[in-house]
Amino acid sequence: MGPSGQAGQDAACDTACDAARDVVIVGAGVAGTSVFLCLVRALSRENAGRMRSIRIVDPNPVGWGLAFGDTDPLLLCNSAAEVNSLLADEPADFVAYLRQHGWTGEPRDCVPRVRMAEYCRDRFEEAREAAEALGVEVAHVPAVVNSIAAGTVRLSTGQELYADAVVVCTGVHRPRVPDGFAAFTGHPRYSPAPYPAARLRDPELGPPPGAEVLVLGSRQSAIDASLLLCREGHRVTMASPSGVLPAVRVSLGAPVGDFPSLEGLARLDPDDPLLEEKVRRAVVEAVRSLDPTPLRLQSSSAGDPVARLREETALVEAGACAWPGAVMAALEAVIELGARLPAERRAALLERHGWFVARYATAMTVVNARRLLTHIDSGALRLAGGYPDAVAFEAGAWRVEWPGGGGPERFGHVVNATGFDQPRLYWSEDGTALHPAEPPRHSGTVDFLADDLRVRRSPGARPERVWVVGVGTHVRFPFSNHLRQVVRQARRVAGEVSGTADGTGV
Repeated sequence: MGPSGQAGQDAACDTACDAARDVVIVGAGVAGTSVFLCLVRALSRENAGRMRSIRIVDPNPVGWGLAFGDTDPLLLCNSAAEVNSLLADEPADFVAYLRQHGWTGEPRDCVPRVRMAEYCRDRFEEAREAAEALGVEVAHVPAVVNSIAAGTVRLSTGQELYADAVVVCTGVHRPRVPDGFAAFTGHPRYSPAPYPAARLRDPELGPPPGAEVLVLGSRQSAIDASLLLCREGHRVTMASPSGVLPAVRVSLGAPVGDFPSLEGLARLDPDDPLLEEKVRRAVVEAVRSLDPTPLRLQSSSAGDPVARLREETALVEAGACAWPGAVMAALEAVIELGARLPAERRAALLERHGWFVARYATAMTVVNARRLLTHIDSGALRLAGGYPDAVAFEAGAWRVEWPGGGGPERFGHVVNATGFDQPRLYWSEDGTALHPAEPPRHSGTVDFLADDLRVRRSPGARPERVWVVGVGTHVRFPFSNHLRQVVRQARRVAGEVSGTADGTGV
């Protein structure tokens, strides 16, 4: 991917980044919008002339991607308003925005996701005006990026954009294929994902009226799907291999204090055979610093998932669980530690603590817990005791066989809510181009990112003029969709691209 033509005139050196003249941001969701805002804020009348253009490429309007671009008010952010700012240096910006638009909630409340989309859109338009006033050309280009090579970004429309800096901010978009359903992913009575919600409301694309619906999964996407379907009058069965629902909390909010036990996690020896146990102890100690009550008494140990949901909802409503106040601090400590670990060691750490991720890191808001219980009590929703052993579509319905025998069960529709594959960047066969979507032939994926978040063909190789921000940094950071981490990355990369970096880490 060596520079050529105009790209050669503006080429950067190997390790330091000269200020970019023409920037392309791939993706207009939270990560891409945050990078754009940080770039514009880095400009001043003195240095604005160093930057000529910023183009943000996404087939969707700015802010209106998969994560937040759904207008259905039933879909809530899982994190508190107080931690959803697009600006790392202004953590209260989202709350201030909501207040300006009449919101009267508390900073630790969860708001409908559409409010995040509106926030991204409005902050983008404000920043666009500021940039254009300084003579910088700004454009949102509604297209998909096919490839990035030699200073040229090729689009699905056939258009080519020149760029001497590209920031890849793509999020998730490809649903996982659940076990047993690989042959049915294009079936008209199979929904590959719960989003956008409008598809589930459309009887041509989603379930027919009053259908018996099987929802695959039991985490956040499955909760969203079940709530949407029950509201529309369907009868829903939720099924997953674990059968485990997330724990219950008010929200994923900012840390409520300092946690000395977590501060040393990033300095642990990656080769320490007791690493996983030391991480567990540090997290437990952090929770105990808030409340000496054992964690087992701040959550439910009931074997039945519905009984557990009911008990944990009651605990939150009674103010009897302190553990949520330490979760974000624990996540960010593990992110910092994980960035130092080899990929295999990082995967082993996350696997060992999968219970924490499944139950506590991605716990549901108490608002959704109450909604689930309402539908369970009405008979509209039930949790299956296992995952389908076998499935077939026959005589106009899904035939599902469950573990343990018994008669098969029939469903009118299946909704896959098992989550999404992580986005990846692919090298072309000759290693001269990058592809955000998997091409028919390639020579591998970008599986390494250094501290500067720049793409390299291999560790130690010359850095490309391509950076990655957001979910795509999963090759280096655990919990790569954690919003506070994403906006810190955006601040750092924007500083490097604009030539105003102050050395602030992510």
